[in-house]
Amino acid sequence: MTATGRSFVIAGAGISGLTLALALGQRGAHVTVLERSPAVQEFGAGLQISPNARFVLNGLGLDEVVGKASFEPQALDTYPQGSKTPGHSMELGAIIRRRFGSPYAVMHRGDLAKLLYDACRHLPNIDFQFGVGRWDAASHERGVTVSVEAANGESRNIGAHGFIGADGVHSHARRHLLEGPDARFDNRIAWRALVPADSVAKQIAPDRVSVFFGTGFHLVCYPLPHRRQVNLALFMPGDKADVTAQPKPQRPGPAVEAILDAVGANWTPWPLYTVDTDRWHRGNLGLIGDAAHAMVPFQAQGAAMGIEDAAVLAPLLVETKSVEDAFSRYALLRQDRVRRVAALSAQNGRIFHMPWPLSLARDTVMIAQGPQAHLRRLGWIYEYKAGAAPS
Repeated sequence: MTATGRSFVIAGAGISGLTLALALGQRGAHVTVLERSPAVQEFGAGLQISPNARFVLNGLGLDEVVGKASFEPQALDTYPQGSKTPGHSMELGAIIRRRFGSPYAVMHRGDLAKLLYDACRHLPNIDFQFGVGRWDAASHERGVTVSVEAANGESRNIGAHGFIGADGVHSHARRHLLEGPDARFDNRIAWRALVPADSVAKQIAPDRVSVFFGTGFHLVCYPLPHRRQVNLALFMPGDKADVTAQPKPQRPGPAVEAILDAVGANWTPWPLYTVDTDRWHRGNLGLIGDAAHAMVPFQAQGAAMGIEDAAVLAPLLVETKSVEDAFSRYALLRQDRVRRVAALSAQNGRIFHMPWPLSLARDTVMIAQGPQAHLRRLGWIYEYKAGAAPS
């Protein structure tokens, strides 16, 4: 028996699932996390931790360890197509801390997953089951029953008060338990790579995020100093999700060309999928993160939205009279905000890939707005305090 008297099963040990497990565990709930992989996955892409996400992580006691594993860029530089020098810079660093109370940082996704997992392992009321072959869940008056098949074929049932699918964009929980939609391919591919920092030192500043715009593509670069690497994400159109050929942007310009040469054939394709559904829960079954609302990454808020989900949902699950009411309240609190962020992300994708002369107008407007315009434009995202006494 736990302090709350409630227990939960979470499917998925990604960023959203681990954040929710930690938030529930710290509130005294017993949590079982199911994961198909044999361990928490430490590979993956870079991650931008904006102030709204950092607020949640700090509240979970992770401020110091996240600070050590991440890097706070001083600015975000944007480069017009073919340019070797920035056309515009957006101030980050200290001004973000002063304006929003927590920093804007970049880090490796695997590093954050490990930090969350290590924090969970310090709590005796959080259990992990790795290498899960199959699972299913049924909601009933007494809660949920989750059937789990281990990799060796052995099966067991777990009784709990609630079940949360944090199982990603192609979520089994969304598609089968809640009878929700399949994810939709966005006809774009994110090509990702990590390169040694010194291999691109002449193309990008070591203390900044660098974004190179081009017709039909853009390239995001940011340093990961504690790994002595730079994370690269090249976004391009794609007619199909099963990509094999390496990316070849049209007219990349000398700076982008040099970065492409540094990567060679070591790009990893990540087809971009989105999820649009208002079916986030049924009975004592619910969804968080990409399982509920996967979006394109052009505002770098996908992981942040899952982190926010966890911060809002955890107190509701342990404090609301019924788990079903908790899920209903959570959806009411989160869906409008998530849709707004997703719409902004999609709009950015169109703006980033504008052809000339529209791109010239875009660049002119960005310069005219000045280096701090994003503080006003994105304030509604960054100042959000998830889980802080919702009204």
